[in-house]
Amino acid sequence: MSSKVKIAIIGSTGYGGVELIRLLASHPLAEVTSVISSSSAGTPIAEGYPHLTGIREELLDDVDPAAIKAKADVVFLATPAGVASKLVPSLLEAGLKIIDLSGDFRLKSPALYEQWYKKPAADEAYLKQAVFGLAEIYGDQVLDSPFISNPGCYPTATLLGLIPAVKAGWIDPSTIIIDAKSGVSGAGRGASLGTHYSELNENLKAYKLNQHQHIPEIEMVLSDAANKPVVTTFTTHLVPMTRGIMSTMYATVQEGHSTADFIELYRSYYTNRKFVRIRPEGQWPTTKEVWGSNYCDIGFAVDERTGRVTIVSVIDNLVKGAAGQAIQNLNLMMGWDETLGLQFVPVYP
Repeated sequence: MSSKVKIAIIGSTGYGGVELIRLLASHPLAEVTSVISSSSAGTPIAEGYPHLTGIREELLDDVDPAAIKAKADVVFLATPAGVASKLVPSLLEAGLKIIDLSGDFRLKSPALYEQWYKKPAADEAYLKQAVFGLAEIYGDQVLDSPFISNPGCYPTATLLGLIPAVKAGWIDPSTIIIDAKSGVSGAGRGASLGTHYSELNENLKAYKLNQHQHIPEIEMVLSDAANKPVVTTFTTHLVPMTRGIMSTMYATVQEGHSTADFIELYRSYYTNRKFVRIRPEGQWPTTKEVWGSNYCDIGFAVDERTGRVTIVSVIDNLVKGAAGQAIQNLNLMMGWDETLGLQFVPVYP
């Protein structure tokens, strides 16, 4: 046990933090040595999450960089936006490796962050230092990096579904429309009218139209892939289920490529990337088929009549969209096989 990498989780009482606890319990080379919550310090974690009874019953620690350094080698920050930007400098100064699940370090422009997140941005020096950890795309940059910014859930599903086609020049980036739907756990554990059972049950609603904070993150990476500025239409919806994201994307096809062509392109692009699964022609993924797993499943349909392609990409928002990808980045950071501790079958039905 002493040879394992020691992990601290700041924000252990949120859904992302408690999912990290669940997944890391099965990791052969890492152990959680400190669970941290500034709002609940001193109380047993199992008090807020009784499913951890007999598994993790220690008291939650407060945020103290020196105390964290004494217990851990790597810190995961599963905190709300605006918190990590204040904590990361002292944690890096203490010599800790960082994987941040919040959005505080994804955007490289402080002005852009403040425009979309409505909060003060992190120091620009730290924004430049953070590596954007979309593992299948930027995994080579994650290797040996001490500071990773984990992508958002919507961007993960969307970007994995679009990047191969954008890089190959098979779709016109200016025509991309993204229709995305998420389960309610993406809103976090805090109570609100929008996630109240009687408001959400038997209901489907769009939200944050043209204002969602993941829009600039998606456009940043698509622009990098296209080698030119990309602007998209991105609409999010809340659906009455706990987990899952489906991102359905539409774009004009260049040069008449078929559905079979897209399948071949994506299978080639994601060769040896075990967490991206490409569906055969005539099959499209559902959120249930990736539930509780680190997989991203993608399917395609080219409409020769309209000259457009529909790309359907699904993930579990708490795993591939948060904790699972964060652990995948831990594995890359440490030079381990990226699938370590994540090789479990989706829960079905």
